[in-house]
Amino acid sequence: MSQKIASARISQKSSALLQDLNNSLPFDKILYKEDIEGSRAHAYMLCEQGIISKEDYGQIEKGLVEILAEVESGVFVLDGDDEDIHMAIEGRLTDKVGDAGKRLHTARSRNDQVALDFRLYVQKNTKAIAGLLLENISTFVSVSEKNAEVMLPGMTHLQHAQPINFGYHLMAYVSMFKRDYERFMDSYTRNNYSPLGCAALAGTPHNISRQSTSDKLGFTAPTLNCLDTVSDRDFALEILFNISTMMMHVKSSE
Repeated sequence: MSQKIASARISQKSSALLQDLNNSLPFDKILYKEDIEGSRAHAYMLCEQGIISKEDYGQIEKGLVEILAEVESGVFVLDGDDEDIHMAIEGRLTDKVGDAGKRLHTARSRNDQVALDFRLYVQKNTKAIAGLLLENISTFVSVSEKNAEVMLPGMTHLQHAQPINFGYHLMAYVSMFKRDYERFMDSYTRNNYSPLGCAALAGTPHNISRQSTSDKLGFTAPTLNCLDTVSDRDFALEILFNISTMMMHVKSSE
């Protein structure tokens, strides 16, 4: 059964055109791992804080692990008319474990859930790209060392300027990729703070532990201000800028 956020308030079925416009599942289904990872951490914290029972937590944890396996094996195909990846996962969980699945959303809003999934995805890819840059730098350094005696003309304004060796030429790109690596890692450090627990925009009355979910998800700490957190997309702009700059350097090295 597909799920819609507004279904609790609006009983009539919306038009197919509106559904196509509003449904983000075709785009955000790529976040399924992050959504499940965040939900598992949230469920663990709810149980730890005594907000849900150990029995409910056990069912939720087992269900989420099964859903992850179902998505990756193709048993659960994320191409239905659920409004987004969050509704799709929660709907599947409720189908599998019943009322326990409905309790997963306790002390959580779609706002902090979206912010968490998106940030986790960007942070993982930031580290992955930084790792590839290190490999690239290592390769350039290795080739440079082997070509320190190979001479070629250094160019400026499309004219021969000064004689250089090929290794020196390659080390120019090492310098570029080093700056790229530093940019990615600076962004990772600056943005490695957990949105979970902010709820809609000002937290929740439940006795949650934001530190617990932050630690479990590998963040440095929870974010400072929830109103800022649920609308913050700086981290997404940063990775786009970092990738654009890196690709400019890649293009120049061809």
